Amino acid sequence: MTTEATAPAARYETRDGVGVITLNRPEALNAVNSALSSAVGEALEQAAADPAVRVVVITGTGRAFCAGADLKELAQRRPVDAPGHPEWGFAGIVRHWIDKPVIAAVNGFAMGGGTEIVLACDLVVAAESATFGLPEVRRGLIAAGGGVVRLQRQLPLRRALELALTGEPVTAATACEWGLVNRVVPDGELLAAALDLAGRVAANAPLSIQHSKRMMYRAAAGGSDWDATWSGGDPWDANEEATRTVFTSADALEGPRAFAEKRAPRWSGR
Repeated sequence: MTTEATAPAARYETRDGVGVITLNRPEALNAVNSALSSAVGEALEQAAADPAVRVVVITGTGRAFCAGADLKELAQRRPVDAPGHPEWGFAGIVRHWIDKPVIAAVNGFAMGGGTEIVLACDLVVAAESATFGLPEVRRGLIAAGGGVVRLQRQLPLRRALELALTGEPVTAATACEWGLVNRVVPDGELLAAALDLAGRVAANAPLSIQHSKRMMYRAAAGGSDWDATWSGGDPWDANEEATRTVFTSADALEGPRAFAEKRAPRWSGR
């Protein structure tokens, strides 16, 4: 008989080109301990290395996506990061870059570190029952897993400050209205909706997707797109580099050829 003590803290499986990571500590509301961080980090590494996987979906088992760090572990001064992999960051994901798009499928609570996992993902599908928030200030803590770094980059500053300074949760509908979530779906349709979105991304050319993702983040962090002397650097240089790589690929020939021949493209990822 498998119990939470013996079950993996996160499961990984593949479905039609999509790697699915499922946080699997339901009795603890998928709170993050070192085992969960290790399992998620290792799953991301596996997905990144597998050419058959085009997109990753991360979700949770039970009534919560993730309730944040396991406070019982913190109270015992036990680490919750992945042993040997500090570069992965909280939950094995918040500083763990992969070129493939990562979609959060948020079921139930995504509080504290749960919201920080969401902020580390590229796209977000939320169940109607989902809630988001950074309650760390209510416990004398700070949202150190990326909350105070990423939130104001993904929301207007005053919205971000409201979440970070009040510690109060917001509903999925509010999160969608604010732009934190791409779409909200009925609870029973969450995973199907996330896999549908993943499938529509995965249908496109892998190199195009990977370089589009990388370029979007580089441009967001870079300087003005009108001023090459801006201190952040010229994003057009990075754009030209990505363009050369993609436009000289085999897939850049396959796409127009498939269009002309009125058939679905057969991507090679090269």
